[in-house]
Amino acid sequence: MSEPAIIVEGLSKHYGDVAALDGLDFQIASGRITALLGGNGAGKTTTIAILLGLLLPSAGRVEVLGEDMLRRRHRVLPRLNFSSPYVDLPHRLTVRQNLRVYAHLYGLNAIDRRLGEMAEMFDLGAFIDRPFGTLSAGQRTRVALAKALINEPELLLLDEPTVSLDPDVGDWVRGALADYQQHSNATMLLASHNMNEVERLCSDVLMLRAGRLVDRGSPQELLARYGRQTLEDVFLDIARGRGTAEVVA
Repeated sequence: MSEPAIIVEGLSKHYGDVAALDGLDFQIASGRITALLGGNGAGKTTTIAILLGLLLPSAGRVEVLGEDMLRRRHRVLPRLNFSSPYVDLPHRLTVRQNLRVYAHLYGLNAIDRRLGEMAEMFDLGAFIDRPFGTLSAGQRTRVALAKALINEPELLLLDEPTVSLDPDVGDWVRGALADYQQHSNATMLLASHNMNEVERLCSDVLMLRAGRLVDRGSPQELLARYGRQTLEDVFLDIARGRGTAEVVA
């Protein structure tokens, strides 16, 4: 079996007396889509920020794609990417200019060819030379995904990728992510509150509460374990403390 794409051991992050993460342990299998679930304040965004190297943990070890993220993140960053609707692109730059900036940041060769591939893949042609700030929410989401895949990442971290999108655009985004994962065998870690999205895309689920891992398994395993018909009901059980005892990854 291949090595895990992500290994997290004893991960903690404190802000004064507040523990955003409290001894978190888990592994993410390579070549799969894993969901990171939990209520507001459970620690999802903090975990992703540490995996990206944007935050330093108070304690613990983080290994990403075989490298110690706390010591050698420069070896890892070109191989991963991130997408979130909460992180905006410069509004005055056109779509093409924004994508070109990121292509240069990732040190890509044949940038014009790659931009053409992104424009075709995400149907950007009608607005690729328009300022980003003039785009609709759905158009911005397609640009954000193009940015996230421009370097063909081995690991893609996603924070609520379809929040506030209408059902049609949300379905399109989920299809694009599934297609990319299938042809690239990339690893994805998805933080989401959309349980239908999780059931459609994810083969494994990590459930967080108060900065700790409290359960994990495939969607089908969790449904059976909690005797529920939907993953949303499982989520509510765990978020409200009606779940099983904490587990160790």
